[in-house]
Amino acid sequence: MYTSYNGKKFLKIYKEKENKPENYSAKEFFDDVLFPVFFDDDKHFLNVANSSFFQSVSKDLVKTGKSIHLLKLERFHKNVSEGASLTTLVGYAAQDLKAGTSGQVTSLNCKIDEDEMYSSWIGSGLTIAMGGGYSILVDTSEVLWGIFLGWFVYRKTLKQTNSLKGNQIDVWNSYWIIHALSKNFNEQNPEESFIVPDTEICKAEKWKKLGYIEFSSNNWIKVLFSFSKKNYNKLTVNAFKFADTNQTLGFINVYLPDVRRMFELRDKLFLDKEETVLSDMEIETLEPFYRFNEACKMGTIGLKSIEPRGLREFMSKGTADYSQGKDYKFTDEKSLINFQLYKLWIIAMLNKTELLKLATDVSKALLAHESQDTKENRGKSEKSNQVKEILDSKNLKNFIDGLTELVTKENADVFKEVVEQTVKMPSDNFPLFATLIRFEYTFLKTK
Repeated sequence: MYTSYNGKKFLKIYKEKENKPENYSAKEFFDDVLFPVFFDDDKHFLNVANSSFFQSVSKDLVKTGKSIHLLKLERFHKNVSEGASLTTLVGYAAQDLKAGTSGQVTSLNCKIDEDEMYSSWIGSGLTIAMGGGYSILVDTSEVLWGIFLGWFVYRKTLKQTNSLKGNQIDVWNSYWIIHALSKNFNEQNPEESFIVPDTEICKAEKWKKLGYIEFSSNNWIKVLFSFSKKNYNKLTVNAFKFADTNQTLGFINVYLPDVRRMFELRDKLFLDKEETVLSDMEIETLEPFYRFNEACKMGTIGLKSIEPRGLREFMSKGTADYSQGKDYKFTDEKSLINFQLYKLWIIAMLNKTELLKLATDVSKALLAHESQDTKENRGKSEKSNQVKEILDSKNLKNFIDGLTELVTKENADVFKEVVEQTVKMPSDNFPLFATLIRFEYTFLKTK
């Protein structure tokens, strides 16, 4: 199991940093570190169904005077000695072959030792929630150690907030790792500058009735943005969902330079233009169209996977099955930020920065043509209608035909250049470029 692999890798890092002997075992770490912070309290960090920590303790055992949590720990050690199952090896199959979680079984004689089982719990504590119940495991040393440092802050937060439910270590990790990978992170004082995640009333009726709150799900793209800033190249993540029935999405390659391109293009194109500057924080407000598991279905995660939600509403109707052709409206600061995000993503997808200037020049030419509907022929809108037809072009042929009708001495060079560029670009890029022109036209007209 990959939880065991990650647990073992982290344990190696821990032994090096804490000067532990080479034979320091996963069980020792479990007893010394993981149990005290994860389970030695009524609020646990994670819930592994049917495990000892999830089950109640008999009244007779309670009478012995030991704490309930220690009794559960002793029972857990006994369960481990009896062999691997989903209650002792996180993410493993049930012992009952007819159970819904009885997958991943084999007739091969694969011995699973105790170290493997204890390591899986360590690895499970290092998972990062990505929304919709899906999580990832990353084996990068900096990420693993950074998440570990957040465990103790999570316990402190649970103790300080009585109404906050537990069992959200993966959600906590998704917020904490962004902080741990930031420029301001201070390993000597990990809490410094960290902002506790927003909370909401628990969705589950059981907890809602008791008045509990829980952390809101994080935006999965924010996690990838934080990875991209560390100049990692390709990052391979293991994506899965542990629930009543476990789901494994597999190993997904994340091309972080693609994700990082949003920031690099901002610096290259817009940094000297005050009206179009986007801060890092504003870029990170991007809401992706795809949910994380949907992005994984593409096979890899790159620039296409982080398409901004809402963009399709403003793509020329007919250029794609999903386009709606709406005109963009500037209503507040948020609408301006979204507008800039849409443009930035489109330029990154087109991967040709000079197309932004070309889109601006075409928009200026169209506005100049439209302005010929002067006061003398008020009530007529022939020029405006011609421009609208071009902006609403359903395909490249319509677009070129529309421009041809408008060619003059003043705009001939611009129109010639845009025709040459659109003819050469891949067919699936035209809807994006057409949308970029629509955006530039709308922005210039609004100004």
